[in-house]
Amino acid sequence: MTYDRHNIAVIIPALNERLRIREVVEGALRHADRVIVIDDGSDDGTGEAVGDLAITLLRHETRQGKGASLRDGFAEALRQGVAAAISMDGDGQHSAEDIPRLLAAANRRPGWIVIGARLRKRSQQPTYRRLANEFGDWGVAWGTGYQIADSQSGQRFYPANVMALGDVPGEDFVYEAQILMSAAQQLGVRCVSIPIEARYNEIHDTTAFRPSHFKPLRDFSLITSHIVWQCLKRGGIPAMYRSIRANPPVIDDADGTLDDVAAGLRQAG
Repeated sequence: MTYDRHNIAVIIPALNERLRIREVVEGALRHADRVIVIDDGSDDGTGEAVGDLAITLLRHETRQGKGASLRDGFAEALRQGVAAAISMDGDGQHSAEDIPRLLAAANRRPGWIVIGARLRKRSQQPTYRRLANEFGDWGVAWGTGYQIADSQSGQRFYPANVMALGDVPGEDFVYEAQILMSAAQQLGVRCVSIPIEARYNEIHDTTAFRPSHFKPLRDFSLITSHIVWQCLKRGGIPAMYRSIRANPPVIDDADGTLDDVAAGLRQAG
């Protein structure tokens, strides 16, 4: 099977994203026939801002979190019969122009999860965000058994069998870490990362982006405690350590877009 715009859906969880949501959705529609927006209890008119577009709009009456939004988006995408889905944040941090590159990488590695890793112009990324992401990558590796470049990125390609995984524990941003671990543990699915550029308030116009819903201290604490508990339940820590050491990140840099700082992470897969 070849993945293309006709057999995928773009899933966009959105909480109070009126500022950028229409731009994000219109960008996604340029590259995919199906776009699913989950309005997670917004009170700023997020849903109304895109209600006239040719999309599927799901609404939560009250905020349920990103995990619940992704679950509902996956269920709707599978109901529509897609072969895969691409998730994007609704705040404009991700570019829809990277969707063809995600699909190309997915076609080169069928069955893998593809992560849009924030590796382009990585030297411009705020230091605290870069360090936090690296810590998150280290933690998630203990749940997958292999290393991942930018395991915290919300721009991802998910094959249908990963979307169909049942009983994936964790809420909010913990869910995004857990689905990578569940896919590895239950399906043997690996991740490959492609370099993308993400935009941040600290280095771009601060009027263009709302503050991130991700709070590094709070959310990494939740993710870390969740992963530690999962590891303790499974046991086999020495074997997991050996597996992590033996499996560095796989990065698909077919376009040659990595900068010098990020190039050191490249690993031929």
